[in-house]
Amino acid sequence: MKALIQRVARASVSVGDEVIGEIGFGYAVLLGFGKNDSFGEADKMIEKIKNLRIFPDAQGKTNLSIDDVSGELLLVSQFTLYADCKKGNRPSFAEACEPKRAEALYDYFCEKSAGCFKKVACGSFGAAMEVSLVNEGPFTILLEI
Repeated sequence: MKALIQRVARASVSVGDEVIGEIGFGYAVLLGFGKNDSFGEADKMIEKIKNLRIFPDAQGKTNLSIDDVSGELLLVSQFTLYADCKKGNRPSFAEACEPKRAEALYDYFCEKSAGCFKKVACGSFGAAMEVSLVNEGPFTILLEI
């Protein structure tokens, strides 16, 4: 499982002309699921995101969690995080989770996160989405479990 986390001032996700999720200050998270990922790993990733300390404290040090700053969370499915471009120029997605299972993992991740964060907004699995964000810092971290 991979999560690309961006600390944002605000972020939104749209399908067509409709905004289906938006947040203020917090994290925009792109989620990719590998072919061997489990619900247990989703739980671990949620905890890792919840406890990650990448917001500045009063001294400007990255020492505060999303809870400490009452931050919000935007979750967007992104299987292309599993792109492998080691051979040739066309990416292989052989390590990505098959769509039906990935959708179940994504739905679980969204539902479980809703009980762990101040506000959670989610994209639409498998849809052609547009993600807009203002990356604060910029600050971007790739987590893998």
